Amino acid sequence: MVESFTRTEQLALAKGRARAAAPPRTDVAAPDVPVARIAVDIPLAHLDRLFDYVVPLNLHESVVPGCRVKVRFAGRDVDGFVVERAEESGHLGALAPLRRVVSSEAVLHPQVLAVARMVADRYAGSLGDVLRMAVPPRHARVEAEGPGGEATQEPTKPAPLHPASLGLSWTREVGGEALLERLANGGSPRAVWTALPGIEWASQLAEAVVATAASGRGSVVCLPDIRDVERVGAALEALVGRDGFVVLTSELGPAARYRAFLAVARGQVRIVLGNRAAAFAPVRKLGLVAIWDDGDDLHAEQRAPYHHTREVLLLRAHHERCAALLGGFGCSVEARSLIESGWAAHVSAAREQVRRAAPLVHVTGDTDAELARDFAATATRMPRRVFEVVREALRAGPVLVHSPRYGYLPALTCERCRQAARCAACSGPLSRPSESVWPGCRWCGAVAEQWSCPHCQGRVLRAPVVGSLRTGQEWGRSFSSVRVHNSGGDHVLSDVDDDPAIVIATPGAEPVAQGGYAAAVLLDTWLTLSRPGLRVDEEALRRWLNVAALVRPGSEGGRVIAVGEPTSPTLQALVRWDPAGFASRGLDERRSAHLPPVSRLATLTASPDVLTEALVSLELPKLTEVLGPVEVADGEARVVLRIPRERGAGLTKALQQLQAGRSSRKLASVRVQVDPLELT
Repeated sequence: MVESFTRTEQLALAKGRARAAAPPRTDVAAPDVPVARIAVDIPLAHLDRLFDYVVPLNLHESVVPGCRVKVRFAGRDVDGFVVERAEESGHLGALAPLRRVVSSEAVLHPQVLAVARMVADRYAGSLGDVLRMAVPPRHARVEAEGPGGEATQEPTKPAPLHPASLGLSWTREVGGEALLERLANGGSPRAVWTALPGIEWASQLAEAVVATAASGRGSVVCLPDIRDVERVGAALEALVGRDGFVVLTSELGPAARYRAFLAVARGQVRIVLGNRAAAFAPVRKLGLVAIWDDGDDLHAEQRAPYHHTREVLLLRAHHERCAALLGGFGCSVEARSLIESGWAAHVSAAREQVRRAAPLVHVTGDTDAELARDFAATATRMPRRVFEVVREALRAGPVLVHSPRYGYLPALTCERCRQAARCAACSGPLSRPSESVWPGCRWCGAVAEQWSCPHCQGRVLRAPVVGSLRTGQEWGRSFSSVRVHNSGGDHVLSDVDDDPAIVIATPGAEPVAQGGYAAAVLLDTWLTLSRPGLRVDEEALRRWLNVAALVRPGSEGGRVIAVGEPTSPTLQALVRWDPAGFASRGLDERRSAHLPPVSRLATLTASPDVLTEALVSLELPKLTEVLGPVEVADGEARVVLRIPRERGAGLTKALQQLQAGRSSRKLASVRVQVDPLELT
């Protein structure tokens, strides 16, 4: 039987089929919590706030806090993160709907969002700038490899660590055993750890992480470079296995980094190693944040808001009420301030232990007998005593030579008047990259074959500074029977064997020797101490302690020879191996000079006209000191603002309002840095 329909029935049937085939309407709001508060990724300071959008009915199930979405903003689609869902909005007008859900994976956790907001406020920045570094870009293929949401099972707890199983690692430091016991029992101690010389520090960090994991909590460990990450990773792998932790570093590719990030965000792994990129890792049940060598400038972010990894971790420790551990061979002034304020305890070895573990340190020309034997000991670059120590040490193993500058002849001057040699084409500095190459300009690359001094018409060049490559060449001629290795620039060695050899290394590129170096030589200490900056002495001692820590103990013949002025307070602190005392004196000097960390300091940098305009509109809180303006490079000027630390929040708030006001009026930007690492 064939059914027949009237025309009206046919039209109704067609409309019903069309409605069934059409996509769900986006103008219908979700039945529950229809409002989504979004952190929109917009690099404008005056828009640094959350925006409300309506959740369409068809996106109701996929819009979860922490997921990535697309929203319509100022006529274009932009990225954003869902912060929360709400029943209603305080916005008076109609709300725009969400465009789409990029991914329902919750990648922005509430704890990380809160810390990101605190970092933005601490450094007078915006939330969007911090989130771009806290959450890596999405990689769709990696995201599809595993299930989202909660972890399918709890991470395996390592067996509890007991002091008897620690050997001689943490038992050598006063308070070391108590630190690990509190971590294993679920406590949240806060400590500044001055490590003993040697390579055991990596194993000690790993044991602290495992002790925290034994209490069911996670850890974030930040290290300055990839070689340190590999050392701690090897020590941690021996304790928990390779699957028990992830590595988050900027050197990883997009896929590998996002895969490691997702493993942490999903709760599958609770131990994270890395550099600056790991500071915001969304570790669940965070129990410990640790940083090694916090004075290293690699921990300072070079992008706005220019935060420091140490401060990020301290904010996390405060917000999430977890343990904090700052370790290193040296002691930064900031770490010392935490000890003296009572915020952290000092974990270090007794003087007897330090003397047994440290090498013997000498400065050339420190005795009358040496000066009588070698009258040029305080004037020459490599005195006689250096050659004697190196010749003897090469019989027992490798020797490390620390050269503060990379290259061959990195700077040239006129032989007659000592003025810096400049390029005739662009006025750039001249240098010589190798023995077989003519001197040339470091800026434009022009070869200076017919150079003449514009001051005295001299035509002979001299090298006031010798680089590591030229140093290696000179030492190779002096010790022709041994191999010479260069580590620095693009060629950095991670380790060397214990055969007799000379290793020429630049700061931060010192390889580890199996069994330790027999001796180390610190060249051109005057050059390290003559650099401009706020923390030159502190940085010099940190570098030299890191070098000396690679040398065998003095009881095994290990020696360090520093070529410099014997009366230098920095070299004397190295001789005594007293980083804590040196940091304490540095803190007293900062206190008398009203400099960080005792005071909050901010710099504003822009063209002179823009800077003057910004200062007029800036509403500074009481007790703020204005220093400057002064001219800096590239036609810019800088102003320094200083205020007591307890009033620092008011200063950063005023700077945020300044940036927001200039952004809303589309005025020229001003570079703002709070507590910059260097002030030259």
